[in-house]
Amino acid sequence: MSMAFVTYVFLIIVPFVRRSPAPTGVVVEWDWHLIIPCRDEELVIGGTIEYLRTTFPMAHLWVIDDDSDDSTAQVVEELRQSETGPDDHVHLVRRRRPDARLGKGEALNSGYRAIKAWLGQDADPSRVIVVVVDADGRPAANCFAVCAADHLFGDAEVGAVQIDVRMSNRGVAERGSSGIRRWRGALLVRMQDLEFRAAIAAIQYSRKFTGTISMGGNGQFTRMSALDSIAGEEGRPWGGCLLEDFELGVHLLTAGWRTGFSNDTYVDQEALYSLRRFLAQRTRWSQGTMQCSRYARRIWDSEHLRTVGAAEMIYYLAQPWMQLVGSIVYPIPMVILAITTIRAPHVTWDWFTGGAWMFFAIYGTIGLLPFVIWGPIYWFHCERKGSVLRGLGWGLAYALYIYTFYITSWRALVRLVRGRNGWAKTRRNAHQSPAETAAVEH
Repeated sequence: MSMAFVTYVFLIIVPFVRRSPAPTGVVVEWDWHLIIPCRDEELVIGGTIEYLRTTFPMAHLWVIDDDSDDSTAQVVEELRQSETGPDDHVHLVRRRRPDARLGKGEALNSGYRAIKAWLGQDADPSRVIVVVVDADGRPAANCFAVCAADHLFGDAEVGAVQIDVRMSNRGVAERGSSGIRRWRGALLVRMQDLEFRAAIAAIQYSRKFTGTISMGGNGQFTRMSALDSIAGEEGRPWGGCLLEDFELGVHLLTAGWRTGFSNDTYVDQEALYSLRRFLAQRTRWSQGTMQCSRYARRIWDSEHLRTVGAAEMIYYLAQPWMQLVGSIVYPIPMVILAITTIRAPHVTWDWFTGGAWMFFAIYGTIGLLPFVIWGPIYWFHCERKGSVLRGLGWGLAYALYIYTFYITSWRALVRLVRGRNGWAKTRRNAHQSPAETAAVEH
């Protein structure tokens, strides 16, 4: 299994490092609509709207206020007003409980229905592109042109495109932090950037060959006609899983649409400094993957997916379950070795010096290399600062970072067993709890 994983990693690295920029398309040939789901986002939504209106003046912004407790809606309304009247490119969709706070997917569905109603019957849905952007998202200025290319939305069979994701606060220390906390937070942010721009980007790029490119929650572009094909009578293209982005990709792929991915553009988002918030976020993602396991049969039986593509998607769905098993199985040899060493240390020493050390060296290399390698790759292609030794250090840190997924898999399983399937929004770095505020002040 370890050798198979090593082979898999190197197979996805080669095409990723050899890629070259692709031609772009004509932006004005498409109708662009950006959905921004919001819940208590008063601290960031104003800057996001101003950025999007300046960078993409032709696009319509649809802010979905999911019954925020703060002044998110008021901020949006104030920005819509100008000396010449309301900005007709900024739309506010307000949701109210009990029909609100039912998950990000339902917020996106309300945005989809609002856009459909606004466009009317005469619009050509194949020329309308719906873009999902987080409340703190900053899509690159060239993203429309990249997605409009002939090999992406220029191809009528492509229903959705995912772009690269970067962390806007990489290399930036947390405000008010110091000492170990400052260093730990900066490293955690760096690992999130490395994960998305190197490991995940390479995996997504390799999925061009399996036809299974998945969608992300930020920087997700979808053709309206593709959404229409899976929306059903209730107008709900996004499902109820906690991993609604991956779920959308499953529905599109099994409905016969192709999906695309581009490294030639990106969306910036803010990474988390807090390990506690990070674990909460990844627990939700892991639980969402577990929920999507119910689509395994649908994926395997789909006539639109090749065997290698179906196998790749099922392998992805199996990862949290494999991590659960691995967290139990992998420590067993170490436990046995520790017990033997305590009882008969001379036996362990003779065994180790008799050649067993080679087993540990090989096992350690095979176990670490697939993760450590991403550090130098990230350094070379994304953030070339200092020497390659810095990249190697990032790789070693990433190998440790991966172990957090074993923790989140168990937390996700507990939530699943307890029936806690609700969506809990991860608070922004700017939102500090009283305890966190006190820690900063003192």
